[in-house]
Amino acid sequence: MDGENVFDIQYLFSRNLKRIRSEANISQLTLANMADLTHNFINDIENGKKWVSAKSIGKLATALRVEPYQFFLSESRWNDKEMEIISTYLDEITDSVYKKLSEYRIRYNLNAPEKTGIVR
Repeated sequence: MDGENVFDIQYLFSRNLKRIRSEANISQLTLANMADLTHNFINDIENGKKWVSAKSIGKLATALRVEPYQFFLSESRWNDKEMEIISTYLDEITDSVYKKLSEYRIRYNLNAPEKTGIVR
């Protein structure tokens, strides 16, 4: 097998762990406490110095509220998932903003879109 075509699972796991933890705005120390692991162990995992057992993967997934498989997704799969999530939130935010604007139009008798400059 060609070495360039083999996934470095440890690197993938460590990078995803760090990204997921960072996106959750959780420090290594906080994650260690939440997962009942040591801070040094979390640091070593994220730096590719240590590997994890299935039990530790479960603890980390539970602490970070993700599915264990998410630690093993390649960057292209994360980008697809991120775009799906962003699209969903953007739709929800857009709907929420227009709903609130509609409420203000009714409250302040601004039913004509030309009065607000906002048309949907």
